[in-house]
Amino acid sequence: MSTRTGRPSRLSRAQIVSAARDLVEAQGVETLTMRRLATELGATPMAVYRHVRDKQELLLLVLEDIAAGMRRPELPVDPRDRVVVTALAMHATLAEVPWIVEVLTGDEFFAPAALWYSETIVDAAMTCGLSADDAVYAYRTIWYYTAGNLIVRASTASRDTDRITFRDKVFAELDPETLPRLAALGARYVELAARDTYEQGLRALVAGLLAPPT
Repeated sequence: MSTRTGRPSRLSRAQIVSAARDLVEAQGVETLTMRRLATELGATPMAVYRHVRDKQELLLLVLEDIAAGMRRPELPVDPRDRVVVTALAMHATLAEVPWIVEVLTGDEFFAPAALWYSETIVDAAMTCGLSADDAVYAYRTIWYYTAGNLIVRASTASRDTDRITFRDKVFAELDPETLPRLAALGARYVELAARDTYEQGLRALVAGLLAPPT
């Protein structure tokens, strides 16, 4: 990212949030400091502080900016389908900004606008007969699955796909006597594990979470 030259005559909060988002998406959350952001804007740290109290407020503003563009799909009538469609939309939104997932998993930062996902899933779960407590449990379970999928996906995407990994070597040399199933799969296990099965897993998870009590 090239540093902006010159000092804006009238720095706005919108400019600051946009620059902060660009910085985080290009170089990671850990690079976001008020001084670094001021440099990117060609301004002084004091000019930034006139609009934003601190890094925490700035990060919350960035999250809200992202949430403002989140997907809100048309929802089906069936509540189980509503859960799946909402979770898929949440996954697709976050997949476009993978850095945000690690921030959100700490439960310290979130965008109030994004609570639409929580509300929709909790409401659908309660419509299926779950208590309020169990509906929240269902939502949190879906969120953990979604966040985990995105974190692994982001990690995998950053790897050199042409390099033979330690896992590749291990699965190519498994002992069929001690690990017969995995040895039979061999290199296919690595291939299968790399497939995008989020929706398949989500549907199985929702079916279990919303299954009528026996």
